[in-house]
Amino acid sequence: MVKVIILGSSNAIPDENHENSHMALVGDDRLVLIDCVNNPIVRLRKAGLDVEDVTDLILTHFHPDHVSGVPLLLMDLWLLGRKKELRIYGLDYTLDRLETMMDLYGWDTWPRFFPVKMHRLEEKDMSLVQENDQWRIFSSPVKHIIPNIGLRIEFPESGKVFAYSCDTEPCPQVVQLANNADVLIHEAAGASLGHTDATQAGKIAEDAGADSLYLIHYPNGRLKDNDIVAKASQEFNGPVRLAEDFMEFEF
Repeated sequence: MVKVIILGSSNAIPDENHENSHMALVGDDRLVLIDCVNNPIVRLRKAGLDVEDVTDLILTHFHPDHVSGVPLLLMDLWLLGRKKELRIYGLDYTLDRLETMMDLYGWDTWPRFFPVKMHRLEEKDMSLVQENDQWRIFSSPVKHIIPNIGLRIEFPESGKVFAYSCDTEPCPQVVQLANNADVLIHEAAGASLGHTDATQAGKIAEDAGADSLYLIHYPNGRLKDNDIVAKASQEFNGPVRLAEDFMEFEF
């Protein structure tokens, strides 16, 4: 069984029930984190996952609400005695800054540190990130304040598709990523530089022919839940729901 677990659904300002937006892709022998925030061990444990099973980390972009947990993830895996390689995927912009950040922590002085392999993604539409028997992951650059990627995950056995906009203004790349997707997870932070509101997210889901829309990266305590769901439903004819922490999707 393959599943996606929402580990956090909030925008940059979390609350006690909504962590910053990030998620996990769980397969038979791979566990992929899509962004990494706060305390990864605690968050994964609450989701019924073991941090030592993490095999891959995809970083969408280098903003604190998406990468703040990476130093702690790496340090804790080292302290737990990890030996196997960890693969980290991201754009040059993202990985350059990640390496600079880790240099400030002196990670090159951590004795017997496990291997970390950086996979630098091409900044082009539908770039293949990872492929195995259970899934194919593609990335495309989206329209944010800094270089950022959205994702499309195809599951060959079931024929289903999962798409994630990440933080972005409306752009053709998200429509392409979400083309005929069974599940589109789209941000709804509000119409502003680098972001999208729920009405715009609904139109993107409709244009993409997605089956269902889940809103993520929404403001907690500033908008009524039903308001943004209703706004998205004005443009999208399919079901609309809020993504919630620890929500699971099986593929």
